[in-house]
This record gives sequence, C-alpha cells and structure tokens, in this order.
Amino acid sequence: MKPLVIGAFFIATLATAQAQQRVPDLKGTWSGKGKAVVLGANAHHPGTQRASDAARVREIAATHVVEGQDGRLAWGHSTSAAAGDTKDPFVWALTGDNRTIIGADSDGHFRITLTGRDRMDKCYVHNGLSPSGSIVAACYTMTRKR
Repeated sequence: MKPLVIGAFFIATLATAQAQQRVPDLKGTWSGKGKAVVLGANAHHPGTQRASDAARVREIAATHVVEGQDGRLAWGHSTSAAAGDTKDPFVWALTGDNRTIIGADSDGHFRITLTGRDRMDKCYVHNGLSPSGSIVAACYTMTRKR
C-alpha cells in the first residue's frame, strides 16, 4: 500500500509542476470597451481639459495587439478609437501564477488578470508625469479574437 501512496503523490506533484510551467500564449488581438476616469487630456482622451480641471468619466474602446512573446514576456502595440492608428508600443511580463500580467507603455502601467483563454480584466493607469500631463485610471474586460 505504501508504494501506491508514494506513486500517487509523485504523479500528483509532477502534474502540478507541469501545470505551473505552462505559460499561456498571449499573442493575438485583444479588444474591449469600458470607462476611464481622466484628469486632463491626451490622445486617447482628447479635449481642452487640464489636469487641474474636474475629473471626467469617458467611454473608451481599446485594442492591444500582442505581436511577440518569449516565455513570460510579451510585446506589441495599443490603439484606441479616439487616438486613431497611433500604435503605442507596450511590454508585458507574466508573473509566476500564469494569470497576472504587469506592463508598461510610453506613459503608463498595466495590471492584467487572465480570466480565461481569450479573456482578461485589464487595468491601466498613468500619472501626471506622463508626456501629456494627464492622469488616467481605467479597468475593464477585454477579449481576444483568434
């Protein structure tokens, strides 16, 4: 009986280790719509407002194209309906849980949770030190088209 228990434990440990090592494929086109709170204005949230003006809540539609991936590292570009075809570059890094992504673009940061093979909850922020001087925070769901 003891060899059977030890064998079962070994198989379970091996299966867990293999599952932890599987890095999800992030490549493809991710898109979604949501709301952002904005102080000031930038290409994705145009207007004449300054960061010292009242906050405004805006709808935003964004697309992230993950062009490349090397293990836990991914890169690509972002666009939004408001900014046209700007192709803002970004880089992402997948943490050890294979669900959490942190990343950055030219003026802000991402915190993303993969909630399915083709679904993510994306949060994005940038502070007043961004080139536009605007301040932005947004979280919403994105889906991948294959």
